[in-house]
Amino acid sequence: MSVVCDSADEAVAGVADGSTVLVGGFGMAGMPVHLIDALIRQGATDLTVVSNNAGNADTGLAALLAAGRVRKILCSFPRQADSWVFDGLYRSGRIELEVVPQGNLAERMRAAGAGIGAFYCPTGVGTMLAEGKETREIGGRTYVLEYPIAGDVALIGAHVADRRGNLVYRKTGRNFGPVMATAATTTIAEVRHVVEVGDLDPEAVVTPGIYVDRVVRVPA
Repeated sequence: MSVVCDSADEAVAGVADGSTVLVGGFGMAGMPVHLIDALIRQGATDLTVVSNNAGNADTGLAALLAAGRVRKILCSFPRQADSWVFDGLYRSGRIELEVVPQGNLAERMRAAGAGIGAFYCPTGVGTMLAEGKETREIGGRTYVLEYPIAGDVALIGAHVADRRGNLVYRKTGRNFGPVMATAATTTIAEVRHVVEVGDLDPEAVVTPGIYVDRVVRVPA
Protein backbone atom coordinates (compact mmCIF):
# COMPACT_ATOMS: atom_id res chain seq x y z
CA MET A 1 0.00 0.00 0.00
CA SER A 2 1.23 3.49 -0.83
CA VAL A 3 2.33 5.79 1.97
CA VAL A 4 0.69 9.23 2.08
CA CYS A 5 3.48 11.52 3.26
CA ASP A 6 3.02 14.69 5.27
CA SER A 7 5.50 16.68 3.18
CA ALA A 8 7.53 16.58 -0.01
CA ASP A 9 10.69 16.40 2.13
CA GLU A 10 9.43 13.23 3.76
CA ALA A 11 8.51 11.80 0.36
CA VAL A 12 12.03 12.11 -1.10
CA ALA A 13 13.90 11.04 2.02
CA GLY A 14 16.33 8.25 1.26
CA VAL A 15 17.07 9.08 -2.37
CA ALA A 16 20.70 8.00 -2.67
CA ASP A 17 23.66 9.65 -4.33
CA GLY A 18 24.20 8.25 -7.82
CA SER A 19 20.53 7.36 -8.34
CA THR A 20 18.83 7.35 -11.71
CA VAL A 21 15.82 9.63 -11.30
CA LEU A 22 12.94 9.66 -13.80
CA VAL A 23 11.35 13.12 -13.75
CA GLY A 24 7.90 13.61 -15.25
CA GLY A 25 6.78 16.66 -17.14
CA PHE A 26 6.23 17.97 -20.65
CA GLY A 27 7.92 21.29 -20.22
CA MET A 28 6.34 22.51 -17.01
CA ALA A 29 3.08 20.59 -17.58
CA GLY A 30 2.94 17.84 -14.99
CA MET A 31 6.42 18.54 -13.67
CA PRO A 32 6.67 17.58 -9.96
CA VAL A 33 8.21 20.90 -8.92
CA HIS A 34 7.60 20.45 -5.18
CA LEU A 35 9.31 17.04 -5.19
CA ILE A 36 12.26 18.44 -7.15
CA ASP A 37 12.63 21.33 -4.70
CA ALA A 38 12.56 18.82 -1.85
CA LEU A 39 15.21 16.72 -3.58
CA ILE A 40 17.44 19.80 -3.79
CA ARG A 41 17.02 20.32 -0.05
CA GLN A 42 17.61 16.60 0.57
CA GLY A 43 21.05 16.83 -0.98
CA ALA A 44 21.36 13.73 -3.21
CA THR A 45 24.03 14.28 -5.86
CA ASP A 46 25.76 12.60 -8.83
CA LEU A 47 22.30 11.90 -10.23
CA THR A 48 21.35 10.64 -13.68
CA VAL A 49 18.09 12.31 -14.70
CA VAL A 50 15.70 11.04 -17.37
CA SER A 51 13.14 13.58 -18.56
CA ASN A 52 11.50 14.93 -21.69
CA ASN A 53 13.60 18.09 -21.69
CA ALA A 54 16.51 19.60 -19.79
CA GLY A 55 14.65 22.12 -17.65
CA ASN A 56 12.85 25.42 -18.11
CA ALA A 57 14.09 28.81 -16.88
CA ASP A 58 15.30 28.59 -13.26
CA THR A 59 12.67 26.42 -11.60
CA GLY A 60 11.91 22.71 -11.28
CA LEU A 61 14.41 20.51 -13.11
CA ALA A 62 16.48 23.55 -14.11
CA ALA A 63 16.95 24.38 -10.42
CA LEU A 64 18.18 20.84 -9.75
CA LEU A 65 20.71 21.22 -12.57
CA ALA A 66 21.79 24.64 -11.31
CA ALA A 67 22.42 23.15 -7.86
CA GLY A 68 25.06 20.90 -9.43
CA ARG A 69 23.34 17.67 -8.43
CA VAL A 70 23.05 16.07 -11.89
CA ARG A 71 25.93 14.24 -13.58
CA LYS A 72 24.06 13.13 -16.71
CA ILE A 73 20.72 13.76 -18.36
CA LEU A 74 18.84 11.65 -20.89
CA CYS A 75 16.20 13.66 -22.71
CA SER A 76 14.60 14.42 -26.06
CA PHE A 77 14.74 18.23 -26.09
CA PRO A 78 17.87 19.54 -24.34
CA ARG A 79 17.75 23.01 -25.92
CA GLN A 80 14.95 25.51 -26.15
CA ALA A 81 14.45 29.22 -25.56
CA ASP A 82 14.52 28.97 -21.75
CA SER A 83 17.03 26.13 -21.24
CA TRP A 84 19.93 28.43 -20.35
CA VAL A 85 20.87 26.50 -17.20
CA PHE A 86 21.49 23.27 -19.10
CA ASP A 87 23.10 25.12 -22.00
CA GLY A 88 25.67 26.72 -19.73
CA LEU A 89 26.47 23.47 -17.93
CA TYR A 90 26.83 21.51 -21.16
CA ARG A 91 29.03 24.07 -22.91
CA SER A 92 31.35 24.15 -19.90
CA GLY A 93 31.58 20.34 -19.74
CA ARG A 94 29.87 20.04 -16.38
CA ILE A 95 27.07 17.70 -17.45
CA GLU A 96 26.77 14.69 -19.76
CA LEU A 97 23.97 14.38 -22.30
CA GLU A 98 22.32 11.48 -24.09
CA VAL A 99 19.69 12.57 -26.63
CA VAL A 100 16.86 10.05 -27.02
CA PRO A 101 14.03 10.54 -29.55
CA GLN A 102 10.79 11.16 -27.68
CA GLY A 103 9.01 8.00 -28.78
CA ASN A 104 12.07 5.92 -27.96
CA LEU A 105 12.31 7.58 -24.56
CA ALA A 106 8.76 6.57 -23.68
CA GLU A 107 9.14 3.07 -25.15
CA ARG A 108 12.44 2.39 -23.41
CA MET A 109 10.87 3.20 -20.06
CA ARG A 110 7.77 1.19 -20.94
CA ALA A 111 10.03 -1.74 -21.80
CA ALA A 112 11.68 -1.50 -18.39
CA GLY A 113 8.30 -1.62 -16.68
CA ALA A 114 7.12 -4.53 -18.84
CA GLY A 115 10.24 -6.61 -18.31
CA ILE A 116 11.29 -6.44 -21.97
CA GLY A 117 15.03 -7.03 -22.39
CA ALA A 118 15.44 -4.93 -25.55
CA PHE A 119 13.57 -4.04 -28.73
CA TYR A 120 14.25 -3.07 -32.33
CA CYS A 121 13.06 0.33 -33.56
CA PRO A 122 13.55 2.22 -36.86
CA THR A 123 13.84 5.64 -35.24
CA GLY A 124 17.31 7.09 -35.54
CA VAL A 125 18.62 4.63 -38.12
CA GLY A 126 21.31 6.25 -40.26
CA THR A 127 21.85 9.14 -37.83
CA MET A 128 24.35 9.93 -35.08
CA LEU A 129 21.81 8.60 -32.56
CA ALA A 130 22.36 5.06 -33.86
CA GLU A 131 26.15 5.16 -33.86
CA GLY A 132 27.63 2.21 -31.98
CA LYS A 133 24.29 0.45 -31.67
CA GLU A 134 23.40 -2.93 -33.10
CA THR A 135 21.21 -2.86 -36.22
CA ARG A 136 19.20 -5.56 -37.92
CA GLU A 137 17.21 -5.81 -41.13
CA ILE A 138 13.68 -7.08 -40.62
CA GLY A 139 11.26 -7.36 -43.54
CA GLY A 140 13.50 -5.24 -45.72
CA ARG A 141 13.76 -2.38 -43.21
CA THR A 142 16.68 -1.52 -40.92
CA TYR A 143 16.10 -1.31 -37.19
CA VAL A 144 18.33 -0.31 -34.28
CA LEU A 145 18.45 -2.19 -30.98
CA GLU A 146 17.35 -0.15 -27.98
CA TYR A 147 17.60 -1.10 -24.32
CA PRO A 148 15.21 -0.30 -21.46
CA ILE A 149 15.62 2.72 -19.21
CA ALA A 150 14.87 1.88 -15.59
CA GLY A 151 14.99 4.27 -12.66
CA ASP A 152 15.84 3.95 -9.01
CA VAL A 153 13.27 6.67 -8.34
CA ALA A 154 10.47 8.28 -10.36
CA LEU A 155 9.18 11.73 -9.43
CA ILE A 156 5.86 12.34 -11.15
CA GLY A 157 2.92 14.71 -10.94
CA ALA A 158 -0.74 13.70 -10.97
CA HIS A 159 -4.04 15.41 -10.27
CA VAL A 160 -5.74 13.16 -7.71
CA ALA A 161 -4.68 10.10 -5.72
CA ASP A 162 -6.54 7.91 -3.31
CA ARG A 163 -4.92 6.50 -0.20
CA ARG A 164 -3.88 3.33 -2.04
CA GLY A 165 -1.90 5.39 -4.53
CA ASN A 166 -4.22 5.05 -7.52
CA LEU A 167 -3.58 8.07 -9.75
CA VAL A 168 -5.73 10.22 -12.02
CA TYR A 169 -4.03 12.78 -14.26
CA ARG A 170 -5.25 16.04 -15.75
CA LYS A 171 -4.82 16.61 -19.49
CA THR A 172 -1.17 17.05 -20.59
CA GLY A 173 -0.08 16.64 -16.99
CA ARG A 174 -0.27 12.93 -17.72
CA ASN A 175 2.66 12.84 -20.22
CA PHE A 176 5.38 10.39 -19.10
CA GLY A 177 3.99 9.73 -15.62
CA PRO A 178 2.37 6.34 -16.33
CA VAL A 179 5.43 4.75 -17.95
CA MET A 180 7.82 6.25 -15.41
CA ALA A 181 5.74 4.83 -12.56
CA THR A 182 6.16 1.32 -13.94
CA ALA A 183 9.87 1.71 -14.72
CA ALA A 184 11.15 2.82 -11.29
CA THR A 185 11.97 0.88 -8.15
CA THR A 186 10.39 3.65 -6.05
CA THR A 187 7.69 5.92 -7.46
CA ILE A 188 6.79 9.16 -5.68
CA ALA A 189 3.81 11.21 -6.83
CA GLU A 190 2.84 14.75 -5.96
CA VAL A 191 -0.88 15.42 -6.34
CA ARG A 192 -3.34 18.26 -5.81
CA HIS A 193 -5.89 16.15 -3.94
CA VAL A 194 -5.90 12.95 -1.87
CA VAL A 195 -9.26 11.21 -1.56
CA GLU A 196 -10.49 8.15 0.27
CA VAL A 197 -10.39 4.68 -1.22
CA GLY A 198 -13.50 4.19 -3.34
CA ASP A 199 -13.91 7.86 -4.26
CA LEU A 200 -12.18 7.47 -7.63
CA ASP A 201 -13.98 6.03 -10.62
CA PRO A 202 -11.96 2.87 -11.42
CA GLU A 203 -12.37 3.63 -15.13
CA ALA A 204 -10.57 6.95 -14.63
CA VAL A 205 -7.53 5.49 -12.87
CA VAL A 206 -4.49 5.55 -15.18
CA THR A 207 -1.72 4.46 -12.82
CA PRO A 208 -2.74 1.70 -10.40
CA GLY A 209 -1.53 2.09 -6.84
CA ILE A 210 0.61 -1.06 -7.11
CA TYR A 211 3.15 1.10 -8.99
CA VAL A 212 3.13 3.99 -6.51
CA ASP A 213 5.10 3.93 -3.27
CA ARG A 214 4.63 7.42 -1.84
CA VAL A 215 2.10 10.20 -2.36
CA VAL A 216 2.19 13.78 -1.13
CA ARG A 217 -0.47 16.45 -1.51
CA VAL A 218 0.93 19.80 -2.62
CA PRO A 219 -0.76 23.19 -3.04
CA ALA A 220 -2.13 24.15 -6.43
